[in-house]
Amino acid sequence: MNILLAAVAPVAIILLYIYYRDKYEKEPIKQLLKALAAGMFIVIPVIFVETFLGEIRLSLELPSQSDAFFNAFGIAAFSEEIFKFIAFLFIIWKSKDYNERFDGIVYAVFISLGFALVENIKYLMNYGNEIALMRGVLAVPAHALFGVTMGYYFSLSKFSSNKKDKVKFFYFAIIFPIILHGSYDFILMANEPMGMLAFVPFIIFLWKTGFKRMNILSENSRFKK
Repeated sequence: MNILLAAVAPVAIILLYIYYRDKYEKEPIKQLLKALAAGMFIVIPVIFVETFLGEIRLSLELPSQSDAFFNAFGIAAFSEEIFKFIAFLFIIWKSKDYNERFDGIVYAVFISLGFALVENIKYLMNYGNEIALMRGVLAVPAHALFGVTMGYYFSLSKFSSNKKDKVKFFYFAIIFPIILHGSYDFILMANEPMGMLAFVPFIIFLWKTGFKRMNILSENSRFKK
């Protein structure tokens, strides 16, 4: 019970924050739960894809840093973010409820944290409450911030009147979350002293850009063009 509470609490706190940041028109609870459930469901295909790519990684017998890079970007970041992206496209992209700019962030974060919830439960069941604080402060917010980035660019694409910008931002919605996620994982997986020195500045960068993007879309949420 304690493990479940420790896994759920940071996810619930961030979801409530994002929900109340949507200051103009709250999203339907049913649609939010659908986004959250989609994030939880994609854990299944992610496991299969990561297992497949993991076998390829082992067969390559890469040097340690190259192995960490492939693991971070090619396996973890690519697999997890691509399925979040797909979930958003299938459930949210054409929804009538996606009618304001900030909505992109709301739904992308709910999908991301649905995934993070299952991942957090799995980690805490395997390693115990000892890692609960670290994951609650770092891993769960990181997933939320990757979601903020994805939702930000989805909304720039959806509500842009320029066709070239629509295409550009649409691709940015998957490219930049993979870059951020891969960078986060690579710093930890490489476990190099110089890299670890960059970890705190990188986390600060994640938070600053995340809140900047939320502020931009929050202030312009009602302007669809």
